[in-house]
Amino acid sequence: MAKKENNSKVAGFLGELISFRSSLKLIHWSITGRGSYEAHISLDQAIDSLVDITDRLVETTFALDGTLEIVIPETVRPKDHIKHIEGFYKHIEDHRKALFPESFSQSIIDDAQEAIQQLLFRLKRLE
Repeated sequence: MAKKENNSKVAGFLGELISFRSSLKLIHWSITGRGSYEAHISLDQAIDSLVDITDRLVETTFALDGTLEIVIPETVRPKDHIKHIEGFYKHIEDHRKALFPESFSQSIIDDAQEAIQQLLFRLKRLE
Protein backbone atom coordinates (compact mmCIF):
# COMPACT_ATOMS: atom_id res chain seq x y z
CA MET A 1 0.00 0.00 0.00
CA ALA A 2 1.38 3.42 -0.93
CA LYS A 3 2.32 5.72 1.95
CA LYS A 4 -0.21 8.40 0.90
CA GLU A 5 -3.03 5.84 0.66
CA ASN A 6 -2.08 4.35 4.03
CA ASN A 7 -1.94 7.83 5.63
CA SER A 8 -5.44 8.49 4.33
CA LYS A 9 -6.70 5.24 5.89
CA VAL A 10 -4.97 6.02 9.19
CA ALA A 11 -6.50 9.52 9.21
CA GLY A 12 -9.92 7.97 8.49
CA PHE A 13 -9.52 5.54 11.37
CA LEU A 14 -8.52 8.34 13.76
CA GLY A 15 -11.61 10.32 12.70
CA GLU A 16 -13.77 7.24 13.33
CA LEU A 17 -12.25 6.88 16.80
CA ILE A 18 -13.16 10.48 17.62
CA SER A 19 -16.68 9.95 16.26
CA PHE A 20 -17.02 6.78 18.36
CA ARG A 21 -16.11 8.74 21.48
CA SER A 22 -18.78 11.29 20.63
CA SER A 23 -21.32 8.51 20.09
CA LEU A 24 -20.63 7.32 23.64
CA LYS A 25 -21.56 10.80 24.91
CA LEU A 26 -24.80 10.68 22.92
CA ILE A 27 -25.56 7.31 24.52
CA HIS A 28 -24.68 8.76 27.95
CA TRP A 29 -27.17 11.60 27.53
CA SER A 30 -29.98 9.33 26.38
CA ILE A 31 -29.85 6.51 28.94
CA THR A 32 -32.64 6.58 31.49
CA GLY A 33 -34.29 4.18 33.87
CA ARG A 34 -32.97 1.51 36.20
CA GLY A 35 -29.16 1.43 36.29
CA SER A 36 -28.87 4.69 34.37
CA TYR A 37 -26.63 6.32 36.99
CA GLU A 38 -24.19 3.42 36.83
CA ALA A 39 -24.32 3.50 33.02
CA HIS A 40 -23.64 7.26 33.03
CA ILE A 41 -20.59 6.78 35.25
CA SER A 42 -19.30 3.87 33.14
CA LEU A 43 -19.72 5.80 29.91
CA ASP A 44 -17.99 8.89 31.34
CA GLN A 45 -15.06 6.75 32.50
CA ALA A 46 -14.71 5.20 29.04
CA ILE A 47 -14.99 8.59 27.33
CA ASP A 48 -12.32 10.09 29.60
CA SER A 49 -10.00 7.16 28.92
CA LEU A 50 -10.60 7.36 25.17
CA VAL A 51 -9.92 11.11 25.10
CA ASP A 52 -6.43 10.49 26.50
CA ILE A 53 -5.86 7.39 24.36
CA THR A 54 -6.96 9.16 21.16
CA ASP A 55 -4.67 12.10 21.90
CA ARG A 56 -1.72 9.75 22.45
CA LEU A 57 -2.44 7.82 19.26
CA VAL A 58 -2.86 10.96 17.12
CA GLU A 59 0.30 12.58 18.46
CA THR A 60 2.32 9.38 18.03
CA THR A 61 1.01 8.98 14.49
CA PHE A 62 1.83 12.60 13.64
CA ALA A 63 5.35 12.10 15.00
CA LEU A 64 5.81 9.13 12.65
CA ASP A 65 3.93 10.26 9.55
CA GLY A 66 3.55 14.01 9.82
CA THR A 67 0.30 15.88 10.17
CA LEU A 68 -2.63 13.97 8.68
CA GLU A 69 -5.91 15.37 7.40
CA ILE A 70 -8.35 13.91 9.94
CA VAL A 71 -12.03 14.20 9.09
CA ILE A 72 -14.55 13.24 11.75
CA PRO A 73 -17.55 11.36 10.33
CA GLU A 74 -21.06 12.34 11.31
CA THR A 75 -21.87 10.99 14.74
CA VAL A 76 -25.26 9.48 15.39
CA ARG A 77 -26.76 7.98 18.52
CA PRO A 78 -27.04 4.24 17.93
CA LYS A 79 -30.31 2.49 18.69
CA ASP A 80 -28.54 -0.55 20.19
CA HIS A 81 -25.59 0.78 22.17
CA ILE A 82 -24.15 -2.63 23.11
CA LYS A 83 -24.10 -3.77 19.49
CA HIS A 84 -22.57 -0.42 18.46
CA ILE A 85 -19.79 -0.66 21.04
CA GLU A 86 -19.07 -4.31 20.20
CA GLY A 87 -18.97 -3.42 16.50
CA PHE A 88 -16.44 -0.67 17.03
CA TYR A 89 -14.27 -2.99 19.12
CA LYS A 90 -14.26 -5.42 16.18
CA HIS A 91 -13.51 -2.57 13.78
CA ILE A 92 -10.41 -1.72 15.81
CA GLU A 93 -9.35 -5.37 15.87
CA ASP A 94 -9.81 -5.70 12.11
CA HIS A 95 -7.68 -2.64 11.25
CA ARG A 96 -5.10 -2.15 13.98
CA LYS A 97 -2.20 -4.19 12.60
CA ALA A 98 -2.41 -2.89 9.05
CA LEU A 99 -2.69 0.75 10.10
CA PHE A 100 -0.44 0.86 13.16
CA PRO A 101 2.36 -1.71 12.81
CA GLU A 102 4.65 -0.25 15.52
CA SER A 103 4.59 -1.99 18.87
CA PHE A 104 4.20 1.27 20.80
CA SER A 105 1.17 2.23 18.67
CA GLN A 106 -0.23 -1.26 19.24
CA SER A 107 0.15 -0.66 22.97
CA ILE A 108 -1.97 2.50 22.75
CA ILE A 109 -4.60 0.60 20.78
CA ASP A 110 -4.52 -2.13 23.45
CA ASP A 111 -5.47 0.58 25.95
CA ALA A 112 -8.40 1.65 23.74
CA GLN A 113 -9.66 -1.91 23.44
CA GLU A 114 -9.27 -2.44 27.17
CA ALA A 115 -11.36 0.67 27.90
CA ILE A 116 -14.05 -0.53 25.48
CA GLN A 117 -14.11 -4.03 26.98
CA GLN A 118 -14.40 -2.62 30.51
CA LEU A 119 -17.30 -0.46 29.33
CA LEU A 120 -19.02 -3.46 27.74
CA PHE A 121 -18.57 -5.49 30.91
CA ARG A 122 -20.12 -2.75 33.05
CA LEU A 123 -23.03 -2.04 30.70
CA LYS A 124 -23.88 -5.71 30.19
CA ARG A 125 -23.94 -6.28 33.94
CA LEU A 126 -26.65 -3.63 34.22
CA GLU A 127 -28.96 -5.37 31.76
